[in-house]
Amino acid sequence: DHSAPVIAYHTWYRVGSRHEHEGKTGLAHLFEHLMFNEVEGRKAGEFDRLLEEAGAESNASTWLDWTQYNVSIPKDQLKLVMKLEAERMSRLVLREPQVTSEKEVVANERRYRVDDDVEGSVSELLWATAFQAHAYRWPTIGWMPDILGFSTDDCADFYRTFYAPNNATLIVVGDVREKDLLPRLSQAYGHIGPSALPLEDVRPEPPQRDERRAEVTKPTTTDKVLVGYHSPAFGDWDHSILSLLIEVLFGGRASRVHQKLVRDLEIASEVRAFVGPFKDPGLVEIFASAREGQRAERLLEVIDEELARVREEPIAEAEIERGRARFELGLLAGLASVVGKGSTIGLCGTVLGRPSAAFERLELIRRTGASELRRVARKYFGGPARSVIF
Repeated sequence: DHSAPVIAYHTWYRVGSRHEHEGKTGLAHLFEHLMFNEVEGRKAGEFDRLLEEAGAESNASTWLDWTQYNVSIPKDQLKLVMKLEAERMSRLVLREPQVTSEKEVVANERRYRVDDDVEGSVSELLWATAFQAHAYRWPTIGWMPDILGFSTDDCADFYRTFYAPNNATLIVVGDVREKDLLPRLSQAYGHIGPSALPLEDVRPEPPQRDERRAEVTKPTTTDKVLVGYHSPAFGDWDHSILSLLIEVLFGGRASRVHQKLVRDLEIASEVRAFVGPFKDPGLVEIFASAREGQRAERLLEVIDEELARVREEPIAEAEIERGRARFELGLLAGLASVVGKGSTIGLCGTVLGRPSAAFERLELIRRTGASELRRVARKYFGGPARSVIF
């Protein structure tokens, strides 16, 4: 993309919280923090300082299936970023002071984002309720005793195992030319050897047969309800169709459920839903916040009525077209920048092994009609198997 003299440089590692085990949860997220620390020959803080002096911005994130690091730079700083990223892939310093310091940073992050946050804590409870075998049942940030209990050896073993070229995908987008870029990448990374990746030991989640409910008391001004239905994996055929159904039902102010709960009945102040792009089957999360004086049980009754409607009645073409337009706009707007291109390619490449899969999803959405939407509604919203948190 030669429209501007900028570059997005993204490194995606195929390691997330799904690769952990009980007693060591949160290690992938801790490593996101550790990777901004000291490397051999460079003191802690020098990585960020050099990038800031070069006019660059850097960030990172960890989720269930992956960890990614991204840098946005002026095109003339590509050599610097290559050098820095190759160094921290292979020469990170892991000693007791660094590990102890970052453990406390992550512990404080958990206190702020989960323990002292209503939605964060309830979302964590939903996943722990809906999953009983698969590693998706624990949060990416990890359980607090595990965070505080990590040793330097734990971190060193994790680094040697997962931070290597054969477990990573590099995406470079922007004002570059492939024939110039590849030799420079070879020079920067060619000396780094592969790791011996372990065979992933994933326990499939057994089918949920009935509804699981929990009630929690939190300091909120009104009732809230969170519902989780088991959903297909990102690579499954049904995922795109279910995503379109979620747009019809919950996408924006013109969606069915928003119109019903917020505008017509005036019993909710907010309603939304999300189906995640996960490697294995995950959850559709539905969240609704009641208006003052209204009960969460009443919100769930109305949501259930709307889900029953789409199981029985065909959705009008105008509603489907609105959902398609929102889906397409979300995808294409995200591809307008080099950063968005890097993120989309990285996600699809890492989770699905197909960097261009976003366009496959878009083509499927354009072909999806009322019959497919009703089939998917019956399949995923048709039984008692769900988890509900009041």
